[in-house]
Amino acid sequence: MAAALPEQAAPVLGVARSALGRRWSWRQADARTGLAIAQRLALPELLGQLLAARGVAPEQAQLFLEPTLRALLPDPSVLVDMDRAAERLAQAVRDGEQVAVFGDYDVDGACAGALMTRFLRDLGCRVRAYVPDRLKEGYGPNATAIAALCAEGARLVVCVDCGIAAHEALKAAEGRADVVVLDHHKAEGPVPAVAAAVNPNRLDCASGLRNLCAAAVSFMAAVATLRVLRRAGFFADRPEPNLLGFLDLVALATVCDVMPLTGLNRAFVAQGLKVMGRGGRVGIAALLEVVQARDAPSAYTLGFLLGPRINASGRIGEPDLGLRLLTCDDPIEARAIAERLDLVNRRRQEVESAVLAEAFAQAQMQSEAGHPVLLVCGDGWHPGVVGIVAGRVKERFNRPVCVAGVDGGLAKGSGRSVPGVDLGAAIIAARQAGLLQTGGGHPMAAGFSFRLENREACHAFLNERLAHAAALPASAELVLDGTLLVPAATAELASEIARLGPFGAGNEEPAFAFPRVRIVRADRVGKEGNTVRAFVEGEAGGRLKAVCFRAKEGPLAELLLGSGGAPVHLAGTLRAESWNGSVTPGLHLQDAARA
Repeated sequence: MAAALPEQAAPVLGVARSALGRRWSWRQADARTGLAIAQRLALPELLGQLLAARGVAPEQAQLFLEPTLRALLPDPSVLVDMDRAAERLAQAVRDGEQVAVFGDYDVDGACAGALMTRFLRDLGCRVRAYVPDRLKEGYGPNATAIAALCAEGARLVVCVDCGIAAHEALKAAEGRADVVVLDHHKAEGPVPAVAAAVNPNRLDCASGLRNLCAAAVSFMAAVATLRVLRRAGFFADRPEPNLLGFLDLVALATVCDVMPLTGLNRAFVAQGLKVMGRGGRVGIAALLEVVQARDAPSAYTLGFLLGPRINASGRIGEPDLGLRLLTCDDPIEARAIAERLDLVNRRRQEVESAVLAEAFAQAQMQSEAGHPVLLVCGDGWHPGVVGIVAGRVKERFNRPVCVAGVDGGLAKGSGRSVPGVDLGAAIIAARQAGLLQTGGGHPMAAGFSFRLENREACHAFLNERLAHAAALPASAELVLDGTLLVPAATAELASEIARLGPFGAGNEEPAFAFPRVRIVRADRVGKEGNTVRAFVEGEAGGRLKAVCFRAKEGPLAELLLGSGGAPVHLAGTLRAESWNGSVTPGLHLQDAARA
C-alpha cells in the first residue's frame, strides 16, 4: 500500500480547475492524532489518519467504528413534550383507539409514517395513514383533510415530518381529536396548541438533537411509548414489539434527508443497514430486487437507489405509494408497487431533464452577476422536480439555490443550500417579512411560494440575508484524503476504508487522487448509457476498473472517453465490489483532469 496524506495549500497535483471546474484540495488532518488512533486500536496508519481528518479523537475512535444505540441513544425524555406524546400514544394503545397518521410525501415522511403506522397497528390500534397530494393540497396538514380524518373516527391525529407550523389547519381537530406532532423542521415562535409537539428544533428544546430526521424522532417516540406501556403492565400477558426492526426505516430517512452521519445518526444508519440486510421488510426487499441491488445495503443504496424511487411517488405520482410500499406485507403486491415506483422515477427523470437545462442557463447568468443566492423560475416547471433541480444547480455553482415552477402567477419551489449557509432560516425570515406566501425548512433545504411580482424583492432579500455566500468559490472544491498509486488500490485497502462507513453528510467517503494514469479502454454502459466504465493503468503498473455515474454528457465524460491514451489525473473513492463470489477493487470516479 502506498498512500500519502500531505498537508499543503497548493492544489492537489496542481489541479486548480478540473474537468468539472473544481479545485482539488487536501483534507487537513493532525498527523499525531492519526498515529495515536492507529496505535490505540491497532489500525493501519492510513485509517488512523482518515479518522483524524474527520475530527475523531483517539478516545472516540472505537465508538466511531462500532456505533451502537446502547451507547448513543439518549433518554427520549430529553425532547420537550416527549413524555406528553408518549402518554397520549400509550392511551390510544390501551383504549384501542382509531388513529390517523398524517405524513409527508418525501422519504422521511414516508418512513416516519410507515414506522408510526406499523408500531401502532402492532399494538392493536386501528390506523389510517394519510399523505397529502403535493399539487392539490400542498405541504403539511390542511384543515379539510384533518376534518375528514376526524369524521372517519380518528380520536388521535399523529403528524409526522410536518405540523410544527400548521397552527390554523390543526384547529380543525379541536373538540374532535387530540393531535401529536412529531416533526423536525425549523420551528418559529409558539408551537401549535396540541396535546404534544415534539421537535428537536423547537426554540425551547435543549436536547441537542437538532440533526435528527422525523423518522428518528418517531422512533424515539415509540421507545418512550413502550416505556409507558411497560410501566403500566401492558405487556404482562403479551410480547413486546422489537423496535430495532424499525431501524431500516430510520436509516433510510436519515440518509435521504441528508442528516449528518455523526453521533446518534451514525448509530441509526449503521444498525439500520444491518436490519435492512436481513431482508425482513417486504417492501424494501422488493424495491432492492427491482433496482437489482446485489451488494449488501449501504448508504449509497439508500441515497441513490431506494430514496429517489420512493421520493418520485410524492413528486409526480401517487403521494402515498412510498408509504404503502413500506407498510406492505404481501410480496406480490410489494413487487407491483416497487415496479410502479421505478416507472414513476423514470418519468421523473424525464421531467427533470426538461427543466434542468433552462435552470442552468438562468443560474449561469445570475452567478456571473455575482448573486450570493440563485433564484430561478419557469412557467410550467413541475413542482415535483424543483427540489432535485435545485440540488443539481447547487452542485454546479456552489451557491444556495431556489428553484420554482410558476402557475397562474404563483411560484412554488424548493431550495437547497451548502454547508454553513442556513437557507431555512432565511426563507422563514422572508415569509415573516411578507415577501413569501409560504416558507419553511431547515439549514440545507427549504420550501416556499411567492407571487411572481415579488420575485425581485424576494431575491434581493435572500441575497442580503445570505450575503456571506458570495465569498464561496464559484464551484465547490473537491476535497481529497490522499494519493494512491494503482497497484496500492487493492480490495483489502477498500475493505479497510469501508470500516469508516456509513458515509454521507458529515462523514464524507474518503476520496483519493490517482496521478498520471492512462485510460486503456472506456465505454458507456447501462440502459440509458449514463455510466462510463473505464479501465486504467498506472505508471507504476497495475490495472483498475473505474466507473463514473451520471455521466450522460459534459466535460468529464468527454475526457474519460476521449483521452487518447494521454496521462490524466483521476479522483474518486475506492470500494470493494463483490461479484460471483469474488471481491475486487473498484474506483468510483468523481472528477478528472489532464495531467
